[in-house]
Amino acid sequence: MNENDIANQVMDAAFQIHREIGPGLLESVYEVILTKVLVGKGLDVERQVPVPIRYLGMAFDEGFRADLIVGHKLIVELKSVERLQPLHSKQLLTYLRLTDRRLGLLINFGENLLKDGLKRVVNGL
Repeated sequence: MNENDIANQVMDAAFQIHREIGPGLLESVYEVILTKVLVGKGLDVERQVPVPIRYLGMAFDEGFRADLIVGHKLIVELKSVERLQPLHSKQLLTYLRLTDRRLGLLINFGENLLKDGLKRVVNGL
C-alpha cells in the first residue's frame, strides 16, 4: 500500500470519528480512537514516535514526537484547536524532512467541519 492509499484510509477513519464524536475533545482522545480504528482496518500504527534531530553528525532524541506513523510511510499530526495555523504545517513538514518521509496529514478535530481542518503536506525530498 502506498502513502496515498494509507492517507485515504486515515481520512475516511477521521471523518467517521468526527461525524460520530464531533469537535471539542482533547487531541490525545482522538489519537487513541483513531489508532484503534486504523489498527482495526489492519494498518500498522505507531504512536508518539520520537523524531530525532541531527546536527553536525550528532542525533538528539529529545527533538520531537510524531503523533502517528501509519504503515511506516505516513505521518499523521493531530490537533484539536479552533483553527490550524501555518506553524502546524511547518511542524509536520519538519517531521517529514527529519524522517525522510514524503507525505503527511494534518488533521484538526477542533473544526466544526473536518474538511476545513484537513491538510496534506508533501516533502519534496
